[in-house]
Amino acid sequence: MKQDAYRDAGVDIDAGDALVERIGPLAKTTHRPGVMGGLGGFGGLFSLAGAGRWRDPVLVSGTDGVGTKLLIAQRLGRHRTVGIDLVAMCVNDIAVSGAEPLFFLDYFATGKLSVDEAEEVIAGIADGCRQAGCALIGGETAEMPGMYAPGHYDLAGFAVGIAERDELLDPEQVIAGDVLVGVPSSGLHSNGYSLVRKLLVDDPGADLDGDPCGLGRSLAEELLIPTRIYVRDLLGVRRRIKSAAHITGGGLTGNVPRALPAALHARMVRGSWPIPPIFGHIAKVAGLSEMELVRTLNCGLGLVVVVSKSEAEAVAVALGGRIVGDVVDGAHDGVEFR
Repeated sequence: MKQDAYRDAGVDIDAGDALVERIGPLAKTTHRPGVMGGLGGFGGLFSLAGAGRWRDPVLVSGTDGVGTKLLIAQRLGRHRTVGIDLVAMCVNDIAVSGAEPLFFLDYFATGKLSVDEAEEVIAGIADGCRQAGCALIGGETAEMPGMYAPGHYDLAGFAVGIAERDELLDPEQVIAGDVLVGVPSSGLHSNGYSLVRKLLVDDPGADLDGDPCGLGRSLAEELLIPTRIYVRDLLGVRRRIKSAAHITGGGLTGNVPRALPAALHARMVRGSWPIPPIFGHIAKVAGLSEMELVRTLNCGLGLVVVVSKSEAEAVAVALGGRIVGDVVDGAHDGVEFR
């Protein structure tokens, strides 16, 4: 067999090796206590003994992707922010359990590896890990000819965090009369992009360099704003809140109920928080009703936390958020708006 037969089949081992060399320095910038060794082994090593002193530790894990937002990044040739998105989608999910992220791993899959493109993505992943305070300790780059269209790639992320058992946030702690504090999103985050692309991007006449609704930035810039990472915010108020919801797929109506016991439901007040212009623009172009919008997108709230009434004002100030509703008796399929 010729030495370059694998390359002729579409897999470039040398490109993969070159990427690993570039990733090493990026991973080092995310180092935290507990990390053992470097990249390149068959598994990433992390010592809980080296991470700090824990009385009754519970590990919390999460995995997620970026979804079809990747297609916009690929179309525009701007790849760094989706790496931040990948980390955010995973670490926010474990942070709303009350956990501190410890380490992160990524999976990058493509038909033909572009080292420069992959390095940009992973540089974004390192950015996200630094924001979240977790270490990038490993991952996988898969080159699979024929599996993906030219210029396309997919991402998945995996995060592991830790919390003391008695510091875990628990929906069962919530009672009627508790208060909802909404924390602003940075934009669309990483959900609803199948709809967004259909409405705003896929039309051949779409003007991604224009500002269609007074955003103060181009539509392309708006659509690629990375998901806000809430880890440090949540850890700062963890002892003062009862439960929390990361507003992802399913919007407000699909995620806020996950932070509550089955016998209670959330009542949110219309107009109690500002809805950024991009959401109104999408609703107008698509002809979406208010209920369809809150079922699909975060509508300007990336995080909703549940607190006792006595803590509500202080927590809202600490998180830069607003009181947006309360918790009331009775089971409900979604969220009541008034």
